Amino acid sequence: MLRQLRVENYAVIDNVSVDFGPGLNLLTGETGAGKSILIDALALLLGEKASIDVIRHGADRAVISCVFELDDPKSPAARRIAAILETNGIDREDGELILRREISATGKARVFINNQPAIVGVLKQLAPELAAIHAQNESILSFDAAARLQILDAFAGLSTDEVAAAFTRVTEIRRQMLDLEQGEQDRLRLVDLWSFQSREISEARLQAGEDERLETEKRVLANSEKLYAAATSAYAALYDDSNSAVALLRAAEKQLEELARFDPKFQDGLAALQSARADVEDVSVTTRDYAAGINASPERLAEIEDRLALLDRLKRKYGHTIEDVIAYGEEVARKLNEVENRDELLAGLRKQSAAAKSAYLDLARSISRRRREAAKKLQARVEAEVNDLAMKARFQVEVAGSAQESDWHATGFDRVVYNIATNAGEPLKPVDQIASGGELSRVMLALKSVALPGAPGNVRAAPRWQRTLVFDEIDTGIGGRAAEAVGKKLKSLACGNQVLCITHLPQIASFADQHYVIEKRESGGKTRTSIRQLTPEERTEEVARMLSGAKLTDTSRKHAEQMLKANSRA
Repeated sequence: MLRQLRVENYAVIDNVSVDFGPGLNLLTGETGAGKSILIDALALLLGEKASIDVIRHGADRAVISCVFELDDPKSPAARRIAAILETNGIDREDGELILRREISATGKARVFINNQPAIVGVLKQLAPELAAIHAQNESILSFDAAARLQILDAFAGLSTDEVAAAFTRVTEIRRQMLDLEQGEQDRLRLVDLWSFQSREISEARLQAGEDERLETEKRVLANSEKLYAAATSAYAALYDDSNSAVALLRAAEKQLEELARFDPKFQDGLAALQSARADVEDVSVTTRDYAAGINASPERLAEIEDRLALLDRLKRKYGHTIEDVIAYGEEVARKLNEVENRDELLAGLRKQSAAAKSAYLDLARSISRRRREAAKKLQARVEAEVNDLAMKARFQVEVAGSAQESDWHATGFDRVVYNIATNAGEPLKPVDQIASGGELSRVMLALKSVALPGAPGNVRAAPRWQRTLVFDEIDTGIGGRAAEAVGKKLKSLACGNQVLCITHLPQIASFADQHYVIEKRESGGKTRTSIRQLTPEERTEEVARMLSGAKLTDTSRKHAEQMLKANSRA
């Protein structure tokens, strides 16, 4: 869950730090105080696009940071986070995840995860495991077809990995067949060129690293006289001359042997001298054999130069290295084989395609049946939730689609539509076409209350750790009894998730586990925004203000006390 959020020089905020707790965290304040700005800042830490326009006037950069508490290191989400960090070379911190983003007035931006440099893409990878932000202008319309299907699958606890793999297999075989069929004329025109290239490369009988070995041999042959003279001179100085190093060492050994007969302290020196003579003899043998092996053949040198010229020509045509040329030859040979065996290859691909399509359809039909079963349960639960939110509506989850190949996707062939009738006797229609703003807010909350992993109504979804759910003014367009129902629903949702919610309604604010007020003041000619957690007494005053406006009355205070007392037990 989100434990701390810090914002510096962002919009009208100069420096704000707030510690959040588990359960339902509600933020209230006057319009324009900066409540939604905090949510926008958090969105940047989840990978949203940044702009220099958000930097507070007069500042050179904005800095947003937060700390997420990772309660269960063994949970699937924690393992996915660990895998993301490891893949991107970021060290883990015990029990927490620290995110920071800096936006400079020069346009440069920096991201840090656990105080280590990172990129925005990593924030986007981590976001689904940490938090979800639902903005005040969000509606069912903002869910595209893929998102609607994903919500149903999450509710049903369905995985599309197998059907996605089957779809990938179908599309890959289709691509290979199209490649063979559509590229046939071009291939035929290139056959002569490919044949020449393949023959030229194969006749060269290339060996990996051959050019480096030949360059070394060429240097030796080109300098054979110098090398022979140096080797023979070294051999003579070390061993062959009468005054060679070996001869002098032998003479010295005899003198040390005589000394050692009378004084044992020369034994170590004698042994060292004998070892040195053995080493010199080894080196002298090496130089002698090297001189004897030098081949000063001009014919061999010419042969190597011709071979290197051939290798250079092939590398200029087909690759930077011998290995590249060999790989190019293998690719050309493969293309020629495809042309020569096109009909046979196509026949084999058609058989593979039929088998792959059959496997895909089996998986897609199976998951479609399970979706249709889950849709009935989801619509019943969402309808019950909607009607708990002071609506009298019918709700339907429609699963459409056919097994025709044109409808195939990596998730199967289903399409999901959410329909609603908000008044008795009206036909069901897509939610976004007929619902008002307040109705959309309640439908969205009902759907998320049931379908979100960890939601009380979602008994089918796989368990996972507590995520942070952020609702920015979900109370848009509602009031009275509906507002109280929304507050109860948020409270229920907060049993399995950490919930942050911005609200203008006292009915909702009274359900808070933690209540924060955001205030805007002028100081030193500048506007400053602050946030603080309210004490129980301050909560009464704030709820009373929300009930009656700027002028507090004893009646509004008593009403606020009653509301807080009643809803604290919810």
